[in-house]
Amino acid sequence: MKAAIIGGTGYGSIELIRLINKHPYLEVGTVVSNSQAGNKFSDTYPHISEIIEQPLEKFEPNQLADKNDVVFLATPSGVSSRMVPELIDKGIKCIDLSGDFRLRSVEEYETWYKHSPADERYLKKAVYGLSEIYPEKIKTANLIANPGCYPTATTLGLIPILKTNLGDYDSIIIDAKSGVSGAGRGLSLTNHYAEINENLKAYKLGAHQHIPEIEQVLTDEAGNPITVSFTTHLVPMTRGIMCSIYIKLKEKVTTEDVHQIYDEFYKNKPFVRVRPIGKVPSTKEVWGSNYCDIGLHVDPRTNRLTVISVIDNLVKGAAGQAIQNANIMNGWDEQAGLQDIPMYP
Repeated sequence: MKAAIIGGTGYGSIELIRLINKHPYLEVGTVVSNSQAGNKFSDTYPHISEIIEQPLEKFEPNQLADKNDVVFLATPSGVSSRMVPELIDKGIKCIDLSGDFRLRSVEEYETWYKHSPADERYLKKAVYGLSEIYPEKIKTANLIANPGCYPTATTLGLIPILKTNLGDYDSIIIDAKSGVSGAGRGLSLTNHYAEINENLKAYKLGAHQHIPEIEQVLTDEAGNPITVSFTTHLVPMTRGIMCSIYIKLKEKVTTEDVHQIYDEFYKNKPFVRVRPIGKVPSTKEVWGSNYCDIGLHVDPRTNRLTVISVIDNLVKGAAGQAIQNANIMNGWDEQAGLQDIPMYP
């Protein structure tokens, strides 16, 4: 199948290229970048010279639909909402990596993203693509809202305990840290080398656009309204997310009890690895892979559960999960094209 990529010069796009290039059932089709149409992709990313040499093209929905079977949209928020309707109406499947179709409420989207929302007709068609949790819905979807990077790590880390009703829903605190690639390729003071090197920054306190997405998923899965305290930090590394999650427990349970709950929940989910008791995952251990690694500890003094959830923000947090969703949509092996061993060191 031919896979088009819209937003051709961003980090999400180049990660899609890397994964699709070795996929057994997908090949790179049209690559769209309105700002650099006519240039070769390898002019922007020389490391793919003599591998991917096609020119970047302008967004032409009729040509995209004629030449491609699926479209991945790796665009900034506020862009894909205008493109997706034209593509869906032409019968082409879309996987959107931006945030335009994740929130069901148009009011919430306007509040948190500061853009005009997508047409509600298409919002209703979108399936939230958290691969491990919603595979049955993904199988029949034509429009996937690929989850954000922080929500992926956070919700995979919390859903098993919320399903048991052991956790105190009002006590959830999420301390999240991301590498600089999460800020995108555009230059700004935020990701300037002199600003981020040898530095650690908290940012968007109480205002991160992933907060309503996290709360929407957790509320759905818990069956009760969930609000969270969520603080993000930028750390001086290229890739990776670590979410340190804290939740008060309503009953006296042990680490062994909780570990068994998570093991059972994820036993048939190949991309979630629940670490043995006493082993805490690090971001380097999932680098370049589609894995989410989870470590667990119950503090008997405080009766509080700590969950450490790590992913590569560009793979499981973006392009890898998008490919995983494409696999599920098409009835392929969920792991097709995603079986790389993490790169270390």
